[in-house]
Amino acid sequence: QVQLVESGGGLVQAGGSLRLSCAASGSIFSTNIMGWYRRVPGKQRDLVATISSGGSITYADSVKGRFTISRDNAKNTVDLQMNSLKPEDTAVYYCYLLDLMYYWGQGTQVTVSS
Repeated sequence: QVQLVESGGGLVQAGGSLRLSCAASGSIFSTNIMGWYRRVPGKQRDLVATISSGGSITYADSVKGRFTISRDNAKNTVDLQMNSLKPEDTAVYYCYLLDLMYYWGQGTQVTVSS
């Protein structure tokens, strides 16, 4: 069983920064993808950023140039550095890991005030 534990959400003013972290534990295949989605109540879940175990990275257009995803394969951790935050970034952020199936974290609230 794989478990994901997130940390680092909170309240920040527009233009500020936050760093989200996610640690995966359990039986994890070395070839995998980790990343972050976010969800605003009443809307669909949106992909934010992904990073493969090989280092390939993708970002949603809305966060390019502001967010940076990174990972430590040895520790099975993934971080999301979020800079120049905007009110529209307010959401619950979910960490995920995909090897043979999807695993999800519990979610962490990010609130950006204007």
